[in-house]
Amino acid sequence: MLSVQVGITPVDDDLYRELILDHYRNPRRRGSVDDADGSLEADNPLCGDEITLTWRLDGDRVSEIAFTGKGCSISQAAASMLCDQVAGLPRKDAVELARRYRQMLVADGRPDELGDLEALQGVRAYPVRVKCATLACSVLLRALDAVQEGDAA
Repeated sequence: MLSVQVGITPVDDDLYRELILDHYRNPRRRGSVDDADGSLEADNPLCGDEITLTWRLDGDRVSEIAFTGKGCSISQAAASMLCDQVAGLPRKDAVELARRYRQMLVADGRPDELGDLEALQGVRAYPVRVKCATLACSVLLRALDAVQEGDAA
């Protein structure tokens, strides 16, 4: 009997699946930042995902960032991973990381140096779930653009 594996994506990989579930069950940076410099929310009305980011800056550095929300395991794990990755980064580096993450999901970009976010690269094989995986990223980019423009939400 011939056995062939076709189209295995990272979401199908047990290690990646466990990492996503771990961030969903034990989210990092879940909550709200006290004395936040800004807050921004977004939702995906098609599936009910909701994300609210709060953040505080120290100069041009994202000193604290947290999220609240509800939704599927992909959207909530992505928010956990993204907040964890950008905490402590200069705004410019946080924007670059978020853009590379989005590129990985929507344009087959390479998942170089994205940390836990690399576990979500297989989501691109499921177009309906890409919006779930990029919701927090979209909020973060809008928030950091507002900070750049001096208009912290």
